[in-house]
Amino acid sequence: MAKYSEEFKIKLVTEYLYGNLGYKLLAKKYNMGSKTSIIEWVKVYKSQEMDGLKRRQTRELYPVQFKLDTIQFMLKTGASFLETAVQFNLNNPSLIRRWIKEYKEQGIEGLKPKSKGRPSMSKKNDVTP
Repeated sequence: MAKYSEEFKIKLVTEYLYGNLGYKLLAKKYNMGSKTSIIEWVKVYKSQEMDGLKRRQTRELYPVQFKLDTIQFMLKTGASFLETAVQFNLNNPSLIRRWIKEYKEQGIEGLKPKSKGRPSMSKKNDVTP
């Protein structure tokens, strides 16, 4: 489950854009640990509007080439995770962080989709008489 609801994000972004409180005071007002989330939400909202603040209902599968393009853009330009997410219309900068980690650890194989769920019970352990 998401840490913050879509409604909460919209409320804070709206309050930041049309109110008189800055990031730090908003974070303090709503007992948030830091202002970082609010900064990200405002930047995503400015580039993607409300869609950027919504949680995706289904997990989107990105092609390996898209992941590579995203990683290469970030490494070549020196863009931050947030700037890269905005550039590639992603609403989750930490997704890019995970792709880079997987790429560094496993190469292109790490970017390929992984099968979901428990592995099937194979019959190779069965001994037939």
